[in-house]
Amino acid sequence: MISYLPRYIFNFFFFILIQVLVLNNIQFSGFVNPYLYVLFIITLPFETPGWLLLVLGFVTGISVDIFSNTIGMHASAAVFMAFLRPYVLRAFAPREEYQPGTIPIMNHYGFSWFFRYAFILVLAHHLFLFYVEVFSLTHFFSTLWRVIASSAFTMLLIIVSQLFSRGKSRGR
Repeated sequence: MISYLPRYIFNFFFFILIQVLVLNNIQFSGFVNPYLYVLFIITLPFETPGWLLLVLGFVTGISVDIFSNTIGMHASAAVFMAFLRPYVLRAFAPREEYQPGTIPIMNHYGFSWFFRYAFILVLAHHLFLFYVEVFSLTHFFSTLWRVIASSAFTMLLIIVSQLFSRGKSRGR
């Protein structure tokens, strides 16, 4: 895990900067909001302790909140996603368990496994985030449509970013 530390420090700053400088300014009719910063939490090593996942989720979310002026909404959604991550990993664990020294990326476990794992976490994050943002069930279906559309666009960005980084992590 220590050998991945510089990579994850870079990833943290890269995803936060991409989110606040580029993706926060992309909105398709105010309905679809891509949140690529969740990929930082999704791709943390398997060996990351639960308490550290929660702390990193909070720090990631609060960093986006500070730049987006959204008082704790991203922090709470990112902590919720970080809380669910070990359970989702356990649910999708291969029979022979996860290989030591690997990380949850498409290159190590294949497209199908990664897509299911990431989609559940992204969907949980977006459900939490958008319903906390609305904080009402009066617009239940329009918010649900927003969750689905934003999750699909976020997953598209995640898959594209995984395809671009596919060759770089092949030797690890």
